[in-house]
Amino acid sequence: MAQDSAGDDDFVDWNTDDDLEIDNFQSSPPSSPIQSRVETLVGVAVTTSSLSSPTETTDLVQMGFSDEIFATLFDMGFPVEMIARAIKETGPNAETSVIIDTISKYSSNCEAGSSKSKAIDHFLAMGFDEEKVIKAIQEHGEENMEAIANALLSCAEAEKLPVVEEEDVIDWSSDDETNYSDILVSDDEDPNSKENSNQIRSLVRMGFSELEASLAVERCGENVDIAELTDFLCAAKMAREFSEFHTDPEERKPRNDIKKRRLESKKEPRSSVDDEPVRLPNPMIGFGVPNEPGLITHRSLPELARGPPFFYYENVALTPKGVWETISRHLFDIPPEFVDSKYFCAAARKRGYIHNLPINNRFQIQPPPKYTIHDAFPLSKRWWPDWDKRTKLNCILTCTGSAQLTNRIRLALEPYNGEPEPPKHVQRYVIDQCRRWNLVWVGKNKAAPLEPDEMENILGFPKNHTRGGGMSRTERYKSLGNSFQVDTVAYHLSVLKPIFPHGINVLSLFTGIGGGEVALHRLQIRMKLVVSVEISKVNRNILKDFWEQTNQTGVLIEFSDIQHLTNDTIEGLMEKYGGFDLVIGGSPCNNLAGGNRVSRVGLEGDQSSLFFEYCRILEVVRARMRRS
Repeated sequence: MAQDSAGDDDFVDWNTDDDLEIDNFQSSPPSSPIQSRVETLVGVAVTTSSLSSPTETTDLVQMGFSDEIFATLFDMGFPVEMIARAIKETGPNAETSVIIDTISKYSSNCEAGSSKSKAIDHFLAMGFDEEKVIKAIQEHGEENMEAIANALLSCAEAEKLPVVEEEDVIDWSSDDETNYSDILVSDDEDPNSKENSNQIRSLVRMGFSELEASLAVERCGENVDIAELTDFLCAAKMAREFSEFHTDPEERKPRNDIKKRRLESKKEPRSSVDDEPVRLPNPMIGFGVPNEPGLITHRSLPELARGPPFFYYENVALTPKGVWETISRHLFDIPPEFVDSKYFCAAARKRGYIHNLPINNRFQIQPPPKYTIHDAFPLSKRWWPDWDKRTKLNCILTCTGSAQLTNRIRLALEPYNGEPEPPKHVQRYVIDQCRRWNLVWVGKNKAAPLEPDEMENILGFPKNHTRGGGMSRTERYKSLGNSFQVDTVAYHLSVLKPIFPHGINVLSLFTGIGGGEVALHRLQIRMKLVVSVEISKVNRNILKDFWEQTNQTGVLIEFSDIQHLTNDTIEGLMEKYGGFDLVIGGSPCNNLAGGNRVSRVGLEGDQSSLFFEYCRILEVVRARMRRS
């Protein structure tokens, strides 16, 4: 819910307003000729021979085609020439899935007419450059597949590990004196650098830039495994996705009336805690999670923070330095509770929660969630190879792997059907792609992305929660990627059931697809009143359908824009319905991206500054209830 309204994560990411969560990290500037061609198509003055004519770039820009969509398609592995051709054929307003289908047809035609050797086809299907494949075959011989693969991987790593110039350094904070040269040190300087280097190389092979990989190691620590680093980077992609491509037209309107509050916030004196970045707990279990040790049942809240009303604020866990400190300062100096939803379901989702709820006597909703991939998708066991050791998915994103990608995996595995298992280099390639795109096995040599209904299952929503009602497949992926993980949120909200045995009045901000409302329903807490604020029309329709289909007896009132919920409007609603017992939500995180070199302005950004609207509304509710 917190990211849902950004419009809490990319048709490429879930996450969606996610757990890229997380997490707030963005791709570094282009470092290869192909990436430069991407910039060319979106109007950057870089020449390329990939386009059939110099006017193609201008044509695409004039057509109004989104550079975010182009970058998404490029990240999915499609050649620049095919992307440009498909865009011109389908038009700039076509859905991403239509463009992908068109590109796939081109790919099929190309494959049908190819006369290359089996070895060349094999490595081309894995995404390597044809010229380098031919050169490696000439050096090592066509039969020596392992040596060819190692040569190609080494070459790819060398290309993705450029010498980092000063201008390429991502500054995590204006106060942070640590630069990139401090992160990359020699073996003589740091005994752990060899291990770090291996982690970086593994991440680079998975398609992340060397700069992203290095900063992930720096941010997450030296002792985390590769799965944790991959989760961090994928969740970061979700935060990057809160861009113009994902925002509704209404969301793109300037919100001038909150600019003053942002400026006033900047003038506030900063405490010394802002000088240090948030250190995330490991394991990320907050005050405790089911079936894990370390349960905490008591904490001290500042007197001013105690309810009524109760409030619950959520956002991605990994933000630039000082962001969570600022959020905490505006919410009565309550420290965030950081929780990874991998302890509640079969996928990771790192989030921070600030709330004034009790923390004792929490309980899980029933039936309990499925904790592993095989439990969630039992039919996948039949096809799951022994060498794929995954038991959890990485963070759910708003994007999915392409048909071309899954075909590459099939072509990479088919030559080894008669053998016990494919060579290590093929296993490594396949596992890297499966981790990055959350692929599951659905047949022999067939890996596939999650379907929307499978995402609903993992995230704790009812089946078909986002299906139909005018919602496209792309919108389903986006909305689910931006949502709450229901089991996690319900665990926190469960303490409200004995407090409000006759029902609860809820003010739901940035509602998204109704993760908070679904959690309360599954907890069997009657919602006497829900006032929902959500800018996306399709998401508002989803909540309305859920309300009707679950036979809710309370009152649902929906607002399309948080600015329509004025102080006077809030006062009027409270006078009519008797106040609010819970204020729940979380502002968009697109301006919190740690690697966002363009609009990384933290809580002062046009979208993420909506956090201050949450604070405004909460204060109005609290003031009214204190007078009652």
